[in-house]
Amino acid sequence: MVSSTAPADATRCHRLSTVVPGSVTAENTVHELTGGDLAVKLHYLRAVYYFAPSETVEGLTVPHIKEPMFPLLDIYYPAAGRIRRDDAGRPRVRCNDGGVRIVEASLEWTVEEWLRRREVNSHRRLVPEKAVGPDIHFSPTVFIQFTRFKCGGMAVGLSWAHLLGDAVSASNFINLWGQILSSKVNVKKLDLSLRNEPEKSAREEQSTELPLSVKQAKHVGDFWLPPNTKQMATFSIELTAARLTNLLSQIPTKISTFEVISALIWQAISKTRAEREPKMVTVCRSCSNEITEVLSNQLKVKTVIANSSPAKSGLLELAKMLSREAMDEMKTIQEIVDKQSEEMDVVLYGSNLTFVDMESIDFYGLEIKGQKPVYVDYSIHGVGDEGVVLVLQGPEANDGGNKGRVVSFILPEEEISLLQELLENDWGIA
Repeated sequence: MVSSTAPADATRCHRLSTVVPGSVTAENTVHELTGGDLAVKLHYLRAVYYFAPSETVEGLTVPHIKEPMFPLLDIYYPAAGRIRRDDAGRPRVRCNDGGVRIVEASLEWTVEEWLRRREVNSHRRLVPEKAVGPDIHFSPTVFIQFTRFKCGGMAVGLSWAHLLGDAVSASNFINLWGQILSSKVNVKKLDLSLRNEPEKSAREEQSTELPLSVKQAKHVGDFWLPPNTKQMATFSIELTAARLTNLLSQIPTKISTFEVISALIWQAISKTRAEREPKMVTVCRSCSNEITEVLSNQLKVKTVIANSSPAKSGLLELAKMLSREAMDEMKTIQEIVDKQSEEMDVVLYGSNLTFVDMESIDFYGLEIKGQKPVYVDYSIHGVGDEGVVLVLQGPEANDGGNKGRVVSFILPEEEISLLQELLENDWGIA
């Protein structure tokens, strides 16, 4: 299927098509969704990989780009499926080779100009912001957009329904596309038996009360996007290795980079929210096995509560709070959603102010014939009103030295300018 559209924004020459697996998936193949998958069904992972102009990138034609998709979807065949419900109403993925949607676009900017702008919501022009529904039978769960810049550079945008797997699964998927394109991998079929299913609880009476880290959403039916009372927006900042070293030197104890950055942002957001500063926050980490051919949502989730004002607390105090061991709430969330999957929808990201540790995920593992992205932007769509902060690896230093960090914010739009001003004035972060 091919069609064309002409949007009025900075992107143009859109072309839509659908890519299916190279071979037919066995009839009636079903990818069953776990309680962990359904707990994040209202969320979507968005990634944009920026590639500088080069002979390699400029020489890639549309057939070159699409050809690796066929064997990729032979491996990750659930990504080409469509949502169905079983007789009890529980969602599942029918692996019917419905396909992944491909968008081809162009942008009248150079990669350097675009990245220098640091525009709020800039990723929206480079990756489709689609959700499952309202007709779930026909909604793709994966979109990929290839955007050409006028300088010859390119952006690869990935929209990934979180129910398919966490950020590790999503990055493994797109990284494998690059490996197949570069003829660097021997492909094999996805083995769904490798999924790390949560252990069934031995307790006779399981909890029926949701942990503090999530909230029950109004039942969304067949349009899988949580309702917001505020307009959410996305922006990111880059902490260079030098600035990060200076920041960490202010913490005279062994606390992770993620926790120090999260403490700084928690304090800053608390100052901007004044009368409603967030004393309770959620911390999420992925614990997926990084085997390439696995789809899973393996998240660790905990709630952290401050007894006093985070805005008035010291950086070390907040970092210590975030670093303390706490019970992983995901197992309880999985159990409850698993039992009530037909009528319960929950919001994890943004139910409270949420900090997501993505430091260890190999976002720069996507290579196009030896060329790595100069920058990777990552965000989450379908976030609750309290907002989300993602901490991920920054681009590789030109001298091969230590990497910095990229911090991506998904927050109420009304808060962003004040937060940006505060970060610049208090910490010199722009």
